[in-house]
Amino acid sequence: MPPLPPVTKTLILICVGIFCLGLLIPPQYEALAALWPLSTGLFQPWQVVTYAFLHGSAFHLLFNMLGLWMFGSELENLWGPRRYLQFLAASALAAAAVQLGWTALIGSSAPTVGASGALYGLLLAFGMLFPNRTIQLLIPPIPMKAKVYVAIFGGLELLMGLGGPSGVAHFAHLGGMLGGFLMIRYWRGQAPFPRRRR
Repeated sequence: MPPLPPVTKTLILICVGIFCLGLLIPPQYEALAALWPLSTGLFQPWQVVTYAFLHGSAFHLLFNMLGLWMFGSELENLWGPRRYLQFLAASALAAAAVQLGWTALIGSSAPTVGASGALYGLLLAFGMLFPNRTIQLLIPPIPMKAKVYVAIFGGLELLMGLGGPSGVAHFAHLGGMLGGFLMIRYWRGQAPFPRRRR
């Protein structure tokens, strides 16, 4: 595991602190920061940012913070704090936008919380920048190349998202990957999707 650079460390501390605070305050106050579908009338502009700092359970928090440590630390060391924050913001905002669009399409009224969208953006970036790096899965304990890992996870998210409501914001995860992809293409000075030669 890589050491914790400053931005990653700060974000982990903030998320853990907010989770602990959520155990002490009435649920309605915490709900103000969740990402509510547009149709509910509860949506507020700040929620496209604040939702990423909330987590629905200790396991949800642990999984996301572990991913932030594993992938975010190396990317922050590579990019530096400023570019790293820009990337996280792009992934989290894209995740929120896609999730709002999806919930509007299917008529869902359930709110979204968690840093998973930003985490999936980091996962995609790791796979693009270190495609042949070996990643060891926890469950099942199978080593695989980062590019294969990203492809499998992206495919599973799409299939599970199309499979119907599950209590997991699969399209927020895909939105985070899309935001991360577009950000990397922008930094490289490339069009988001290259034109085909005729």
